[in-house]
Amino acid sequence: MNLKKIWNNRKEIYEGIKNSVIRDEFVEDVAAKRMNLCKECSEIDLTGSKCEVPGTQPCCGNCGCSLAFKTRALSTECPIGEWQALMTEKQEDKLGEL
Repeated sequence: MNLKKIWNNRKEIYEGIKNSVIRDEFVEDVAAKRMNLCKECSEIDLTGSKCEVPGTQPCCGNCGCSLAFKTRALSTECPIGEWQALMTEKQEDKLGEL
């Protein structure tokens, strides 16, 4: 487990976890579209061997993030450019304050 990498991405990870617990129709629609792209990607890790946090598969084999969380984080993007961030982390923080 790469703790430095997890620490550096903590805001995006928190955003994805929060959006997994507190469901929003828009976020779920975005996550479903992103996940469909991920399922077709050769980088997907279904076994968990490339996951930064064990037991969180399926993961992105490129960055090691759990796709259940990464696809729900609106301020994150696919590391190989298959989908883009919809807002900045600062915008996501402001949205969370509403």
